[in-house]
Amino acid sequence: MDPMDIVGKSKEDVSLPKSTMCKIIKEMLPPDVRVARDTQDLLVECCVEFINLLSSESNEVCAREDKKTIAPEHVLKALEVLGFGEYIEEVYAAYEQHKLDTLDSPKGGKCSGVEMTEEEAVAEQQRMFAEARARMNNNGLAKPAEPGPQGTIDS
Repeated sequence: MDPMDIVGKSKEDVSLPKSTMCKIIKEMLPPDVRVARDTQDLLVECCVEFINLLSSESNEVCAREDKKTIAPEHVLKALEVLGFGEYIEEVYAAYEQHKLDTLDSPKGGKCSGVEMTEEEAVAEQQRMFAEARARMNNNGLAKPAEPGPQGTIDS
């Protein structure tokens, strides 16, 4: 892969984290097998090239469907087109597991584990507004006002 194959990006800008890649490589091999540094670099380059190839084909599949956003289905179809059909089931299973994992995480977009009534949410919001107001008015030096009964702010 030429260092400027990807528009406006140098080779270093489009690489994968070497430490992560080395960890993956070592996990796949028996403990008594060593991998030369240039071999690790070659494997990283192969992974980058594969991702570029898969992304490009996924984009073409997406374009044929007149879509503007590449969806997981486009990637699965691209795998098939590129001759990697035997991996589709395993890739799909990994994708499904990823969806389950991200639903449970705080970054998954779902508020899991936070059960709050509407009144509690309003009171919390008022408390946060009061803290922000206090920081703005006093450059963060004063203690924010405490919420009074029914979540109102006593100044």
